[in-house]
Amino acid sequence: GRTMNIGELARVADTKPETIRYYERIGLLPPPPRTAGNYRDYSAGHLSRLSFTRRARDLGFSIEQVRALLDLADQKEQSCKAVDAIAREHLAEVKRKLADLAALRRELESIIGQCRHGTVVECHILKALAPDAPT
Repeated sequence: GRTMNIGELARVADTKPETIRYYERIGLLPPPPRTAGNYRDYSAGHLSRLSFTRRARDLGFSIEQVRALLDLADQKEQSCKAVDAIAREHLAEVKRKLADLAALRRELESIIGQCRHGTVVECHILKALAPDAPT
């Protein structure tokens, strides 16, 4: 198949070249062979692995989770239980973050709701941020 240099791969995968080099450095992308001029020479395999990594990162999977998913994706005969476990663990984390954000939203709404549009000295928002401040 046709090969690509890093610029072409970056364009096709909608990824920055620095990100591609970083993924190589940390072992998510195998280092490509080099041309006679010592340029990286990427294949369709690199593109599909990079696209998988990008999509998983967009879904919020950590680098370590992506590494585990890539390792599992390479084991075609393996049960997908391990993949399921990683996805469920990530979903639980997302739900935890959502709960934390909902609590944060309620707290901010409550603080803002106390605003009486008076002067700074009687500002409920500032008082809520510095409850120990002298009044």
